[in-house]
Amino acid sequence: MASLGVRPLLGARSDPRGRVLAADEASNPWFDASYVTGNWDTIVVHLRQHVTLTVGAVLLGVLLALPLALLARRVRPLAGPVLGLSSVVYTIPSLAMFAFLAPFTGPLSATTVLVGLTLYTLVILVRNFLAGLQGVPDDVREAARGMGYGSARLFWQVDLPLALPAFMAGLRIATVSTVALVTVGVITGNGGLGQLIVGGFNANFYRAEIVTGAVGCVLLALVADVLLAGLERLLTPWTRAVA
Repeated sequence: MASLGVRPLLGARSDPRGRVLAADEASNPWFDASYVTGNWDTIVVHLRQHVTLTVGAVLLGVLLALPLALLARRVRPLAGPVLGLSSVVYTIPSLAMFAFLAPFTGPLSATTVLVGLTLYTLVILVRNFLAGLQGVPDDVREAARGMGYGSARLFWQVDLPLALPAFMAGLRIATVSTVALVTVGVITGNGGLGQLIVGGFNANFYRAEIVTGAVGCVLLALVADVLLAGLERLLTPWTRAVA
């Protein structure tokens, strides 16, 4: 086993042929609270990076997706190309994406991961933003114009409130998706909680570390989704009144 670079488990015995007996392997539980408490500082560092990359990617995605959606609604022939381009970007494998971005972002770093994640959010955000804007009734917009609403006021007081449910749905999906995608950043050393998952595999399949990283990602996605759902409920009180 040493020749393969695999360390024998502590406390394990070998049979006459040198094989480790499964019944005598050292304990390697899937859940181990002592691992979490003993490595809490490291876990928090990875969690902070995971949250930073997720929030940064989604916010940048919104800043790019909203103008694209507005342009696609105003110039209808551009809707197909805009949606198609964002879909094509999403199909690019992460390794290839990082390779394409490296000449522009410099050596593989957190910035490379952030830009890649931002591009991946566009396929969800642009589509939902455009669907929300197209769902605003034309007669409502015409009535607002007849009341003297300018373009900016029309967007903020008519388009945005009516399109907000679709906007928030896209934001929730993009956020949960990004939480999962952050883990691909491990190839650059910036994978957030994904570092724990890979670290567990590299440490003789250390289950507690792997599960901590995986469960952390799931919990983070759930918390983010609940918070966004609460924000949507707060920003759209009229939907509760209708219900």
